[in-house]
Amino acid sequence: MTTVAAPTQEAAAAAGKRLTLGRALAVFARYGSPRLIFAAAVASVIARIAIGHWTLGDLFVALGILAVEPFVEWVLHVFLLHFRPRRVLGLRVDPIFAKRHRMHHRDPRNIPLVFVPLPVLAGLFAVLFLIAWFAFPTREATMTAFATFMTFLFGYEWSHYLIHSPYVPRTPVFRAVWRAHILHHYKNEKYWFGVTNPIADYVLFTHPAKDSVETSPTARTLGVDDEFTLIGASSAA
Repeated sequence: MTTVAAPTQEAAAAAGKRLTLGRALAVFARYGSPRLIFAAAVASVIARIAIGHWTLGDLFVALGILAVEPFVEWVLHVFLLHFRPRRVLGLRVDPIFAKRHRMHHRDPRNIPLVFVPLPVLAGLFAVLFLIAWFAFPTREATMTAFATFMTFLFGYEWSHYLIHSPYVPRTPVFRAVWRAHILHHYKNEKYWFGVTNPIADYVLFTHPAKDSVETSPTARTLGVDDEFTLIGASSAA
């Protein structure tokens, strides 16, 4: 397989000269997944405000979710998105989210492949609401948790899109996030699993110095030689 070198910051800058943050947002808003997540985030925040009865517990719920989010992101990336097809009782198990993620690795600059697939998004909404419902003792805390989940999910979708767009990072913090995710795609898929931030990678020892690891020959395929087509990949997800 031909190895494609990672785009340099200079190349990204050349490609993104005309892409302002506002224009990047306009492109982002064309796709179904960001629109649905945004609607869910706004609706859940409004619902929580309407319920009222704010306490310090709401702050602790939001801060707790903020604290564990990098590790949840890491676990989902490692064990679900990088899930390899396997046979169980003679049946091939290959979830749609893993298939789509392999497509994303093969073509990282294909923007529609960046977003959470709509069928997966529907299930994700349901799972997050059930977690919020059963994990917290009051309906106020449930809605605080769900609104926080939706807000963070929107932030994840926006960050991931911006990293793969021609937009050029302009702040040191986002430049570091951008660089780590680019290394995950083009240097070695076994490291740099964070998308919105690198905290879990540092804690779990998957954020090595760039030159300390070899360039992986499977960064684009994730070690799966499956056949697929990108039919429909250019349409809004």
